[in-house]
Amino acid sequence: MKENQKSKSGENLSQIMTNYYMDLHTKASEGAFVIWIAIIVPAEIFSGFDNVVYGVPESHAALCAGKGSGIILCEEAEQMGYSIDLCSYSRIDIGSAFNNGKNSPTFGLPKPDLLISNNNNCSLLVKWFDIYHRKWNIPHFIMDIPFCYEKQKKKDFEYIINQFHELIDFIKKISGQSFNIEKVKQAVHNTNEAFKHWKRFMDFAKHKPSGITAFDSFVQMAPILTMRGTNEMISHFNLLADETKELIESGSFPVENEKYRLLWDNIAPWHQLRKMSKRLAKLSANIISSSYTYCIGCLEGEYNKYFYSGQNPLEYLARIQNFSICPHGLSLRTNAMLKAIKDMDIDGVIFASNRSCKVYSIMQMDQQRLISQKCNIPAVMIDVDHADVRKYDEESTFNRIETLLEIIDETKNN
Repeated sequence: MKENQKSKSGENLSQIMTNYYMDLHTKASEGAFVIWIAIIVPAEIFSGFDNVVYGVPESHAALCAGKGSGIILCEEAEQMGYSIDLCSYSRIDIGSAFNNGKNSPTFGLPKPDLLISNNNNCSLLVKWFDIYHRKWNIPHFIMDIPFCYEKQKKKDFEYIINQFHELIDFIKKISGQSFNIEKVKQAVHNTNEAFKHWKRFMDFAKHKPSGITAFDSFVQMAPILTMRGTNEMISHFNLLADETKELIESGSFPVENEKYRLLWDNIAPWHQLRKMSKRLAKLSANIISSSYTYCIGCLEGEYNKYFYSGQNPLEYLARIQNFSICPHGLSLRTNAMLKAIKDMDIDGVIFASNRSCKVYSIMQMDQQRLISQKCNIPAVMIDVDHADVRKYDEESTFNRIETLLEIIDETKNN
């Protein structure tokens, strides 16, 4: 495949994401009930309603950063008085929301009828969504999800399910729509079918050389945020996994002369995906996986997927409500990473201290120490911001990464 030629799955991703944003705007203009959600809110629940659509401000902000409009939108928010120290996702989204979608590649998101945030995945989200609640006088439903420092407790599980029922009743009341749990059951089934193909795709990192890069998973995860419970999500991940398998069988790999197999810890640096990937490849280095994407669909502290077995769909959604890394305590994060390192034969870990995501980054120094001790592999800490390129220094970053590669060589030689 030529370097700048899109794969079939890449072309399909572009098409379905374009369709998603176009349909979102169209349905909103035709009277659909619009919800803005945090990424961990279980969107499958909305499938139980006849005319509810949802947008994801975090996903929209990541797209803006990847397309090069992140700084412009950040600066618009900063000119309104919002601090540069706030999460760049929030600044991008605020800059877009209060400027009618100007400078956004998707023309922003349609104005919501309801906001749903949670307090387990991001320490800022509640306050971020509260801005829209105050400015636009829109209801804001806050999901209070307990952090997990060990396996989910029964009382926490039941507490989450009760909030799901409260959320469903609230949407019924303010939207005037009825609710069908069987539709949610089908949506959860669809998500799980899609996750099976996602796991097939992610498992190709085990191949030597790896059949994927973490950058592939960063880009390809988009439907998990915006199309949960849909047939489109199943079809796309099936195509993605099948195509990756075909490329491996034909002898085509993203880093042909792969010498260093690396793991990334934190959110993707959306403004650097192509540039960082190319520069690493020249060093024969491949970041083959990331905690940001291998955690999807997993239980806390686990590395393998937790699949739906046909039970009450709300119980399944409650059980995986903490599937992302941010709500996990140090031991859970470390346990999952140790399993990933062993499973994929990782040579070294890059901990990306993220200026915008304090919750993800706060334990990294301790985790870096534990990983180095327990696995006897080197690790390095770099400074990034997932969406504000002004807070990223490429040369400083690669000086540290190249030092990591040198240490890996010394470790292997000894």
